Amino acid sequence: MGSLQADLLEANQTCHPKPLDPEEFRRQGHLVIDFLADYYHNVDKYPVRSQVEPGYLSKLIPDTAPNNPEPIETILQDVQNDIVPGITHWMSPNYYAYFPSSGSTAGFLGEMLSTGFNIVGFNWMSSPAATELETIVMDWLGKMIDLPPSFLYSGGGGGVLQGTTCEAILCTLTAARDKILNEIGRDQITRLVVYGSDQTHCALRKAAQIVGIQPRNFRAIETYQSNAFGLSPASFREALVADIAAGLVPLYLCATIGTTSSTAVDPIAGLCDVAKDFGVWVHVDAAYAGGACVCPEFRHFIDGVEKANSFSFNAHKWFFNNLDCCCLWVREPAALVNALSTNPEYLKNKATESKQVIDYKDWQIALSRRFRAMKLWLVLRSYGVASLRNFIRSHVKMAKLFEDMVQTDKRFEIFLARTFAMVCFRLLLPTSKSKGKEPERVVAIENELNQKLLEAVNSSGKIYMTHAIVGGVYIIRFAIGASLTEEKHVKFAWKVVQDHAEALLATLD
Repeated sequence: MGSLQADLLEANQTCHPKPLDPEEFRRQGHLVIDFLADYYHNVDKYPVRSQVEPGYLSKLIPDTAPNNPEPIETILQDVQNDIVPGITHWMSPNYYAYFPSSGSTAGFLGEMLSTGFNIVGFNWMSSPAATELETIVMDWLGKMIDLPPSFLYSGGGGGVLQGTTCEAILCTLTAARDKILNEIGRDQITRLVVYGSDQTHCALRKAAQIVGIQPRNFRAIETYQSNAFGLSPASFREALVADIAAGLVPLYLCATIGTTSSTAVDPIAGLCDVAKDFGVWVHVDAAYAGGACVCPEFRHFIDGVEKANSFSFNAHKWFFNNLDCCCLWVREPAALVNALSTNPEYLKNKATESKQVIDYKDWQIALSRRFRAMKLWLVLRSYGVASLRNFIRSHVKMAKLFEDMVQTDKRFEIFLARTFAMVCFRLLLPTSKSKGKEPERVVAIENELNQKLLEAVNSSGKIYMTHAIVGGVYIIRFAIGASLTEEKHVKFAWKVVQDHAEALLATLD
């Protein structure tokens, strides 16, 4: 039998809190803002990588939800005591793992406004300002990185804010698939082939699986250190010719500007020239490095983009927007709309039927969508183009500093020349230990050595880095881009690496 007190509480309407009382919202909101401001002030004091063990939280939190309300003060105390220890601190100035998630005050406040309005902007009618602001800021941003007019609304193309690059790739691959199948027949889907390199993000393979590409028709073309692990147009052409000879239909290429493993750059212009000969859709994934193209000195990395069909980058990586905010532009919006649109009776309205508005539900997988344009608008207005360029340049400068420090220590090597703000390096086996060993054996030992070094560094909690295996070589990735990182943090990080390397090498004696 249930608790009489609980039953009485449930029956007593006066005990029910108002879910959106403006004054209580103001009071609790101030508490949360203060909590987060204190968190940012002290974030460098936390272990960067969470040190908890799997299943830790179930020991701290009850296995049933509370029956009665709990005060925000109690909840925030539990956040501090129970949740914060289980967070890997992506906002820490000592965070250098994966790629950055560079939030900002403007991005956070824009997110607050978006969440506060709580609109579901699937079409123009559902919130005209959300749709129209998105078209405006996407043209703003396209102009900032000097995209060709054909990608802008003013030039017949257009941009849309997706959640992540995974969604951008899935949407454009779906558009490419339907476009070709409408020509050759829907039953020909088993002949379609998707192309990337062995450095292309795994999102491409997942998208190919989702849209129905046969696993045997996915091509991860091999890259080589001689080309800095960029995809060779000659290798791409060779793969296309072989597939056509086998009776297959080349469909889609994902070229990358700044690969996850090593920030390698695929030569867009050359790849697009090859793709044009075979009618292949080219998507340019600049998830990490696209934001850098706001700086004129980096714009050349996307030369040739005017020949591509679509282009995307993540403003939540290195452009001071909070997650999530992926910017996607297409030269042919109708291809997206034709593949992704639905028009049920309950969504019909005069604005849509007038053909004078954009309904972004037809540019994405889901129906519902968030007001992401608000935070992008706040970031662009709050900082301006000049400051955004300087933020990015400061990270590149710090990466150059780290690269120089690595190069002065002969125990280490730079595996690939730095392109943006990530340094790929590794610890070398001392000559005295490698002498007389086959090169393959030396690489294997060094791979294990660097794996141990990285785990020792990350376990210390002082800094956090991640790894990649490129060309069979285990490398450590040092990716600068956290909003709070300064030169002093980079120097500290290098000292941490050196200290752990010294201790590790001492065990080899």
